[in-house]
Amino acid sequence: MPLVQPHHVIVGHGGLVMGNPGDRPHPADPVSAPKFDERLKDVRVGIIDTGISSGADSDHSDWFDGRYAKEADDVDAAYSSGDHFALQGGHGTFVAGVIQNAAPGVTFDPEIGLDPNGFGDEERICRKITELGRKKINVLNLSLGCFTADDVASEPLRRTIEALPDDIVVVASAGNQGTQRPSWPAALCGVTAVAAAQQERDGSIGPAFYSNFGHWVDACAIGNRASTYLKGEWQLPGEAAATPFALWAYWYGTSFAAPLVTGRIAATMVSDGIDARQARDKLLAGPEFHPGYGVFVK
Repeated sequence: MPLVQPHHVIVGHGGLVMGNPGDRPHPADPVSAPKFDERLKDVRVGIIDTGISSGADSDHSDWFDGRYAKEADDVDAAYSSGDHFALQGGHGTFVAGVIQNAAPGVTFDPEIGLDPNGFGDEERICRKITELGRKKINVLNLSLGCFTADDVASEPLRRTIEALPDDIVVVASAGNQGTQRPSWPAALCGVTAVAAAQQERDGSIGPAFYSNFGHWVDACAIGNRASTYLKGEWQLPGEAAATPFALWAYWYGTSFAAPLVTGRIAATMVSDGIDARQARDKLLAGPEFHPGYGVFVK
């Protein structure tokens, strides 16, 4: 293992960041809130992402009200100017909605590790991982990652995650570059790496064209889905008109496959009366969906 490495940039695994072939968010119709499971309030999920929107608990009250502690330093600075979103503004709110949909009623703790354009760095991510590790969480969702120059694990991420309590399950997205190169922290030993599957118009499911894959991937889930979002406009530089959003979006990426798996782990904990590691192992006990994509999680 190297003793010295570059300081790596971490990116969110939604579309349109660092050459990812993933798409932008698109406006979507409202999604009906899933039925609340009282037992899930005792399961705690950590989310390191862009944070949570300032009005998440009121804008999406059936999804979020009372399910997280409102803290000023967790608010996603989602807007680049006025009511225009930054490239990944709302990414964390979208991820939180996917988790709630899979585990309705789960308690979650959103933390900011990425800026609204989807960029972060190892130092901040590692600090947030350590903070959440002290808060008695059960599952940690990381819809983010990086490559390294020599494809050797990021040492700060490796050491930080290895220092977490043994009973915390870490779930991380595999990335959206369509390559077998390992993405960190997903490819770390002990981290549940999640690739994306894709649901087609005819209802069939196959590997997502944009998803990273490989022997280091443990699971996959549908990456194209609708979820909770923001109110405002999304526009790329040079576009003639902005696209308006009204609190809901459709998006795709391994960023949104990982929280589905995170939520299913939480839901399995309460349905089976088992801990997070046992729940993870149960979900991963099935057959491989496709070479390099791990087990398919519904």
